[in-house]
Amino acid sequence: MYDIAYHSDSLEDKTILITGAAGFIGSNIVEYLLRHRVGKVIVLDNLLTGFKSNVDVFADFPNYQFIEGDIRNLETCKKACEGVDIICHQAALGSVPRSIKEPYATTGHNVDGFVNMVFAAKYHGIRRFVYASSSSVYGDEPNLPKVENRIGKPLSPYAITKLSNELFADNFAHVYDMEFIGFRYFNVFGPRQSSQGAYAAVIPLFVEACMKDGIAYINGDGGQTRDFTFIENVVQVNIKAMFTKNAAALNQVYNVGCGERYTILELFQGICNLAGKTEKKPLFQAAREGDIRDSQADISKVKKLLGYHPTIDLMKGLKLTLDYFKELT
Repeated sequence: MYDIAYHSDSLEDKTILITGAAGFIGSNIVEYLLRHRVGKVIVLDNLLTGFKSNVDVFADFPNYQFIEGDIRNLETCKKACEGVDIICHQAALGSVPRSIKEPYATTGHNVDGFVNMVFAAKYHGIRRFVYASSSSVYGDEPNLPKVENRIGKPLSPYAITKLSNELFADNFAHVYDMEFIGFRYFNVFGPRQSSQGAYAAVIPLFVEACMKDGIAYINGDGGQTRDFTFIENVVQVNIKAMFTKNAAALNQVYNVGCGERYTILELFQGICNLAGKTEKKPLFQAAREGDIRDSQADISKVKKLLGYHPTIDLMKGLKLTLDYFKELT
């Protein structure tokens, strides 16, 4: 992956800070930057939900630096920002169910940590700040597809924290004269996504259940729909945001998806078919509190202003993901 360049100018004079880069999305962005010879990439992660193994593969690159630290500490954020040109902020405490169980922890990471990173950027004169929001901010807005300027009432503390990031970014853009670009991710999946832990994402769990002949659980009736987005599409849009010269693209928030939606049952069957387990059946359990029933991204805005075009659809992405997990076994 990442042979295609999503930037036009040389990266050799750029120093990029990626927060949360020991996680799934961040580590893939790091891989792209190193493959395309960025001047330096700095990783900041507290390893609470990320895995050191995701970034240890980059340890031999002379232009790679790892900082183990917590974004809830302002001084740590300031130190990480020294000499940085652009910040790509992926650090967050994810999961809707975890935010309902531990709202204080989610708020500490996702709100306090976000504000600390922005203030550290402002302290060092860093203007470009790309960050991860979430499609969960749409809440109870019933219309499909989801359009950026029409949101509902958030349904979880996690969604509230991500919406607050967007509000802070909008305010700080004017107060601190900075350039923010935020992304509402729609169900990202792909290599390096973990199947471990109580809050693991559904696709790696389904893949593992097929490969190890385990039980595949579906929350609710399986008829809920999602816009599943392969990781390379997400890397593409982050790179384009970090280096865009389009002034109209700045200080905006964008949907990042494929513009399609599939039921969880369709997703499960697709994975089973690819894994050669066509007779496998899921086990249904109670729906998760705070989950959105249906989700689909309108991606016309991000196409127009950032030139984003998803190149890998669900089925191709699932095959690449399955191949990745097979290599690990």
